[in-house]
Amino acid sequence: MAPSLVANSAPVFCKFSRAEDAAYIRRAADIADKSAGFTSPHPNFGCLIATSTGKVAGEGYLYAQGTKPAEVQAVEAGGSFCRGATAYLNMEPGDCHGDHTAVSALVQAGITRVVVGIRNPLQHLRGQAVRALRSQGLQVHVLGEDLQSKIIEEARKSCLLVNAPLIHRATSRVPFSVFKYAMTLDGKIAASSGHAAWISSKTSRDRVFDLRGRSDAVVVGGNTVRRDNPRLTARHGGGHTPMRIVLTQTLNLPEEANLWDVSDAPTIVVTQRGARRKFQKYLASRGVEVVEFDILNSRDVMEYFHDRGYLSILWECGGTLAASAISSGLIHKVFAFVAPKIIGGKNAPTPVSELGMVEMSQALDLIDICYEQVGPDMLISGFLQPIPDLMPVIPSEDETFAIDPTVTPYEPSIIYFYKTWDPYGAFSNFSPHPIQMPDVNGDYVTWSSVEHYYQAHKFTGVNDPAAQDFVEKIKTAKSPEEAARLGRSMQRQHPDWVRSDWESVKIDIMYRALKCKFSIYPHLNSMLLSTSGSVLVEASPHDLFWGGGREGEGLNYLGRLLMQLRSEFLGESPTSI
Repeated sequence: MAPSLVANSAPVFCKFSRAEDAAYIRRAADIADKSAGFTSPHPNFGCLIATSTGKVAGEGYLYAQGTKPAEVQAVEAGGSFCRGATAYLNMEPGDCHGDHTAVSALVQAGITRVVVGIRNPLQHLRGQAVRALRSQGLQVHVLGEDLQSKIIEEARKSCLLVNAPLIHRATSRVPFSVFKYAMTLDGKIAASSGHAAWISSKTSRDRVFDLRGRSDAVVVGGNTVRRDNPRLTARHGGGHTPMRIVLTQTLNLPEEANLWDVSDAPTIVVTQRGARRKFQKYLASRGVEVVEFDILNSRDVMEYFHDRGYLSILWECGGTLAASAISSGLIHKVFAFVAPKIIGGKNAPTPVSELGMVEMSQALDLIDICYEQVGPDMLISGFLQPIPDLMPVIPSEDETFAIDPTVTPYEPSIIYFYKTWDPYGAFSNFSPHPIQMPDVNGDYVTWSSVEHYYQAHKFTGVNDPAAQDFVEKIKTAKSPEEAARLGRSMQRQHPDWVRSDWESVKIDIMYRALKCKFSIYPHLNSMLLSTSGSVLVEASPHDLFWGGGREGEGLNYLGRLLMQLRSEFLGESPTSI
């Protein structure tokens, strides 16, 4: 029996104690962390099932959005031991859009009690799964909402840490940002000459590769490109390769640089509008994306990448850019590798340039500090800003409207959608809804998502065995994001593998896949029809073909296709795209 609270009475404890609940939740958070960086962006979910005798019956974690939920994996592993057992979740499940796979798995397995580390930080999902589980008769306890103690608070903290990027996305307009640097014992990041290879040990550099593999993007400034010519890849082979971002006001960059090779990882150069137009065209010819701002401001840039869906950013920049990011309140966590070396030098650069502080009392203090020896180096890490506390219940949209009828959550005439976690995220071609489509022989084949089908068909029918093998590789990709990365990467590396008619058929291929998806899932069809009278806009700020673009300059073909399907389902005349 679970701990329970009766109004105005002390809690009664039975088979599970606070310490056991806290320990299992910490374990669920550790399990959830296994997915960090493999496919991003997505929440990190972990599930552990314990029997009434305290035996762990099953565990699982969500590899990526669209793959088998952690709860399903755990109950499959636990089998009959799940009946009457307790499920421990680091975070409330993200069931949405009528797809209650995670909740159903726990109910059907006979789980009688669920302990949740934190509620889902995304407002439109917050509390849904908790209510659904309770409506099915399960006891649900959210840590800290009924019982409080030091061990419970520590367990909650582990849940906050494992999803810190998602929580920051839900509570701010910028991604979760980590500033990493390596310095000598006397605080230098390079010699007076600028030479910096290598300050830290190989063991420390391997840890940096791990940090990159857990990040959506890595940011450097123009000085770093000119001085170090970095690659910024996760060369250890694990995780994923992050986007490389260069911030440069003047675009005074070399024509030859490792970052211009986009065969292994994409690069975005962010600069001031009008800077070196010819060089911008040169970068574009190399496959490098260039984004212009009227005034290059670190916060504006991070808000832009927040809108592109990035959760976590790793800053590996020099002192000037670091000072700007810190002053703007963009840096949330610091990783400082301190090498047992002294190099001296009055003009040798330091990790952070001028911050305008004149007294030690103005210094920024780290919180939740960790000290770790990494080879011969010391790694000091800590937060510059605390992870937002989600314990207070945020009023729902209906409650907000009741308080102030002038506040409406969405513009009624335009419905935006982008990432799968958004309120209308099921409209995305990345949503986790398998489809069945006929192959060249007329046999129906199952694809894990519309994106899997779309990316694979770039190479379908090409008379090259290697291209056909790659189609199978995309088909078996673990998530839509992984399928997209594989397809885009191979399109850059082997343009000869792409079917010759791709540009003329890709809209039809996407249309057929979308039509299948919205035909076989009644709740998706109902959601699409409910938008009648509204303009649908795929809100990707960087995809100017399928999306609406950053300032409405995109063609929005995904939104157009959905509106065409909506008209067809309603029996209206098809909308011309």
